[in-house]
Amino acid sequence: MSAPLRIAQLAAQDKALSARWDAFVVAHPKATFFHRSGWLRVIEGSFGHRGFFLYAERDGAIEGVLPLVEIRSRLFGHSVASLPFAVYGGVAALNDEAVAALEAEAEKIARGQGAEHLEYRNLGPTRHADWPRQDLYVTFRKEILPEEEANMLAIPRKQRAMVRKGIKNDLRAAIDPGVDRFFDLYADNVLRHGTPAMPKKYFQALLDEFGADAEVLTVTAPDGKPLSSVLSFYFRDEVLPYYAGDDEAARDLAANDFKYWELMRRACARGLKVFDYGRSKQGTGPYAFKKNWGFEPQPLSYEYRLFKRDSIPQNNPNNPKYQLMIKAWRKLPIGVANWLGPFIVKNLG
Repeated sequence: MSAPLRIAQLAAQDKALSARWDAFVVAHPKATFFHRSGWLRVIEGSFGHRGFFLYAERDGAIEGVLPLVEIRSRLFGHSVASLPFAVYGGVAALNDEAVAALEAEAEKIARGQGAEHLEYRNLGPTRHADWPRQDLYVTFRKEILPEEEANMLAIPRKQRAMVRKGIKNDLRAAIDPGVDRFFDLYADNVLRHGTPAMPKKYFQALLDEFGADAEVLTVTAPDGKPLSSVLSFYFRDEVLPYYAGDDEAARDLAANDFKYWELMRRACARGLKVFDYGRSKQGTGPYAFKKNWGFEPQPLSYEYRLFKRDSIPQNNPNNPKYQLMIKAWRKLPIGVANWLGPFIVKNLG
């Protein structure tokens, strides 16, 4: 007779258990970078939210994990989700028993905390057919071919011409040791779009926590001026460009196309197999940009267990009620926006 399954929580500073957790995540085919234990330390340390990183264990062996974080906000509601600030989440487990036990504990926690809803950000198929779903988002994932030139030729002709334009403009790309150049470009970019910026300390925390698996690549003009930058994650045989920013001059010089090509080229040289272009909202500029690179959208079904709500929250720029706020935000001085932004964006998740 097998031993009973035990559900417990990871403590942020438990290094031995964190190592076991991460070994399970790396080995599990449906786990993602966002299932790693480091997110508990990053989110709690950067934003002060409470994490409930659950794991299922039997006879000393982990059989499943479920990273959860609670966000309490007067503006945007009270939620428990897997995982805020991430595009993928939900349970990663070896068997149905572990899945059921982890989800039961998640619901118990969410109800006990008084949350309005519980959210799973699934990369894979929907698990709960009777739960409301958010179908606004898609992700873009594509194979990295073994040869550099094959990857270049796989880019559709018009977008490939933009990459070559960036090369002809004598742009340069380099790995940055910190987040200074990245943050300046990122903060300027999100201000132009009318959305608040994450705090600079959050990006530094990502580099500190994930080490070689988090990296900043910055593109500069021939005179050294930073034009475009991206903070990427590495997981197994994948590269995930996740946060990005650019100068207004980047478009004319094709710096963004050059940036993503340079990231792909370097990933190819490292023998990586998957380029995860990340999540975009359907019908937006980033959605079209990724399609133009030859990537096909893959639907993301985010599932919601509603407790104190009648409908799925729409805390995104597409919501008409935020349009006046977006227009006003664009007019803020960059220093004011960077100071005020973290107080708002921490609650969006």
